[in-house]
Amino acid sequence: MRNNMVAEKSITFSIRLIKIYKILAQERKEFILSKQLLRSGTAIGALIREAEHGQSKADFLNKMNIALKEANETDYWLLLLYKGEYLTEKEYNSINADCSELLIILIKIVKTTKENLGRT
Repeated sequence: MRNNMVAEKSITFSIRLIKIYKILAQERKEFILSKQLLRSGTAIGALIREAEHGQSKADFLNKMNIALKEANETDYWLLLLYKGEYLTEKEYNSINADCSELLIILIKIVKTTKENLGRT
């Protein structure tokens, strides 16, 4: 059930990032960082989807770890876009809250999975 929640949140987050990417590219003429943001941010959901159908618990853990790394990278690109004045404070705070929530959930999933693997 938790994985379905994180999958849904990652899809919602990806859709928000796609909209931000369009604004950054079309209106604010920022192309490089926004593509990095789009790539890393949408990868989170793709990796979670892959993890749901992993071949083993170790494969699940590996995919979730990579999703966590992508979420961390996305957090970095968001900060750069904000510090570079491509995102307003309101835009940054809103999308960053979603990113932080995904990070917290992914950290918990990775930690719990590692603990469970250690017991087997």
